[in-house]
Amino acid sequence: MKLENPPRKPFVARGSGVQRCDGCRLPIDVCICEYRRQIPACCEFWLLTHRYELYKPTNTGRLIVDSIANTRLFEWSRTEPTDALLDALQDGRYAPCLVFPAGTDYEHRMIKELPDDGRIPVFIILDGTWRQARRMFRHSRYLQHLPVIEPETDRLSRYQLRRSTIEEHLCTAEVAVALLEQVGDQLAAEHLEGYFERFNANYIASRRRWAKQER
Repeated sequence: MKLENPPRKPFVARGSGVQRCDGCRLPIDVCICEYRRQIPACCEFWLLTHRYELYKPTNTGRLIVDSIANTRLFEWSRTEPTDALLDALQDGRYAPCLVFPAGTDYEHRMIKELPDDGRIPVFIILDGTWRQARRMFRHSRYLQHLPVIEPETDRLSRYQLRRSTIEEHLCTAEVAVALLEQVGDQLAAEHLEGYFERFNANYIASRRRWAKQER
């Protein structure tokens, strides 16, 4: 994973003592690194990741990094964005837009399609819990000039490791799949979705194994 910021603290939570693969962060016995392969897409993804997400094995943002070429990951800060992120936002080669549900108070920023002007289309995904993402969207002044796009999809989340109370709330990898489908890149969408489904299934299998061992 290409991280634009240095890490701040290790992951410490239930399951932190499990021996994990350094690549996919799954338990060694259900490692999926042999299936990891990047393919090009018609757009790029920049993940603006909450610092608490960086160390969670259940985070799905890294699945995008592992699957879609040129994906970049930045650690989010409310007041101190990194130079790497600011430079990327100002780079004239890119046409970045922020991925977030539509809202009346920023309706003037909403777009339906990415600009077709020769620049590289970029989706900036706020990678965190729904509560964290709302805070990131509202309190990051350096993002307020960006257009906002909402994924157009009827799919419900199939992510079973961390459940939202609202089925329409997709995890980060599922958002990227929906966006790839939206821009017509079905090959990249299917590639990422297949990797996500394998991650989801293998992680669930490992959890069931832990539960049996704890009885």
